[in-house]
Amino acid sequence: MTTTWTLVYVLIAGLLLGGIYFGGLWWTVCEAAASTQPAILFFVSLLIRTGIVLAGFYFTGRGQGTRFLICLLGFIMARLLVTWLTRERQGFHAS
Repeated sequence: MTTTWTLVYVLIAGLLLGGIYFGGLWWTVCEAAASTQPAILFFVSLLIRTGIVLAGFYFTGRGQGTRFLICLLGFIMARLLVTWLTRERQGFHAS
């Protein structure tokens, strides 16, 4: 597999990891409003989301700095995408 395709796959992995992390955070915030014990929900969600992301970065990076940085770029891009999508759904508009 060529280096270019490897980096494309790593970028996609970063996007997926970011989507899981920030999408899970958005879901947690929405569910916590109706929960009787929101602190436990937030804590468990944090542990699960962080565990998934750390494992994903570990296996995606494979000890190479370039892969790690490209994965991080995808993760940040996913944050921007999830923020934009959830802002539109909630009816908030940037001024």
